[in-house]
Amino acid sequence: MPEQPKQTDPATTDDPNVNPHLKSKKPRSKRRVGLWTYIISIIVALGVGIGGTYWVLGRAVTQQINSMQQTSSAMKKIQSVYATISDNYYEPVNSNKLANGAINGMVSSLGDKFSEYMDKSETESLNDTIDSSFSGIGAQVQKSGSYIQIISPIADTPAKKAGLKPKDIIKKVNGKSIAGKTLTQAVNLMRGKVGTTVSLEIERAGKTFTVNLKRAKIPVTTVDYKMVGGDKKIGYVTVSTFSTNTAKEFKTALKALDKKGAKKLIIDMRGNPGGLMTAALKMASMFVKNGKTIMQVQTRGAQAEKYVAGKKYDGGFKETKPTTVLIDGGSASAAEIFSAALNQSAGVKLVGSQSYGKGTVQTVSTFSDKTEMKITVAKWLTPNGSWINKKGLTPDVKAAEPDYASLTVISKPDNLKAGKVNDDIKTLQQYLKALGYFKDDANGYFGGSTTDAVKAYQKHAKIKDNGEVDKNTLTRLETELANKIGDNDNAYNAALKLMSK
Repeated sequence: MPEQPKQTDPATTDDPNVNPHLKSKKPRSKRRVGLWTYIISIIVALGVGIGGTYWVLGRAVTQQINSMQQTSSAMKKIQSVYATISDNYYEPVNSNKLANGAINGMVSSLGDKFSEYMDKSETESLNDTIDSSFSGIGAQVQKSGSYIQIISPIADTPAKKAGLKPKDIIKKVNGKSIAGKTLTQAVNLMRGKVGTTVSLEIERAGKTFTVNLKRAKIPVTTVDYKMVGGDKKIGYVTVSTFSTNTAKEFKTALKALDKKGAKKLIIDMRGNPGGLMTAALKMASMFVKNGKTIMQVQTRGAQAEKYVAGKKYDGGFKETKPTTVLIDGGSASAAEIFSAALNQSAGVKLVGSQSYGKGTVQTVSTFSDKTEMKITVAKWLTPNGSWINKKGLTPDVKAAEPDYASLTVISKPDNLKAGKVNDDIKTLQQYLKALGYFKDDANGYFGGSTTDAVKAYQKHAKIKDNGEVDKNTLTRLETELANKIGDNDNAYNAALKLMSK
């Protein structure tokens, strides 16, 4: 049988691409262990079993012969094009560049944003981040058309603090368009030393603005917890990603909350971009009875393979407290697997808004020249067999963020001048309206009513009330709005109410 490429778990996307050289030599498979610690999505090791054979021998042999004939014909055509260009193009051609272009074209033709090819330099750059701390902006991203889309900003990172949201489109990095660049190329532009600044042009809901982020070390700790709900004694656990140590951290958190007297649990998966499938399986198994399904994986032409809860994953540790899980549009991949498992196999209610919807499995093949290829090889299904790809999980209790939680960042504070008309002024008016200082419609014109609203806010903030929006006024506004968003966390409040019954 032909050598099988390394298989990985369903992860949110953005990672590598790869290089299958136009040679007869088979690619050398190599299992990579560890988290894709990048500002991108995390690829996870998941052993996907090769399905059983369901064809009669004659049919299988016939199909294999037909496949070989088709492959032979296709390869002859590729070789002919390669030779023609190499021998006849009017300028000398770099053979490696030509081969990489052909490979890239084949992978791109799949039309699958999760299937990518990465040349040697891109592979080395990405591998530098595996299993180590890294610096960046702290957002998981994926390819979206010609540009890059944010899946989810990671908690307590520059991207999250700057107000970036799931589905924001990154169009420029440091003033340069990233149209047409590979995911890895775009990500590398956003990486850099801790403390340095990167400028991103963001498109959100048809509007464009610029935000400057100071790169930081992305937090390694992925689980946080505390007691909430007063005498209701509710344990609140947040999980930012699924990394190598997340399951261990999660178990420690659950035990610590138990010692504190927690009687119920709220697990917050909002903004969690996913990660290691092994971590999701271990964590879900803690809540699901042994033998019940956590997830399913279905390869082409095969029956779905079930992954069931048991000591293999949870080590015999079980959590039986009443629980609810928070999800939103930034909950993806492994976060969705965990949430779906608890919902469908343990009767746990989901609260919040529709999750991201990442329901495919990728393999990563590493070749002898240190290039890589990642392609989608399977679907992952929820315990009841649903495929949530591009759909997401629907919460049992819907509780969306308030409208003002999605306001854009003011890109050019210098635009906030009396007498001007622009989108930044419209955003300023929306800030003031959300805080109760602006009563008119936000029209983008800095007139008398806007000046009065700014003055009223400045008096409230006990700063110079001249009606002019300086840096101090804007910073105070943004901080107060952020606090209001936190205080009016509809999903959290709904979960707290549900667990307080």
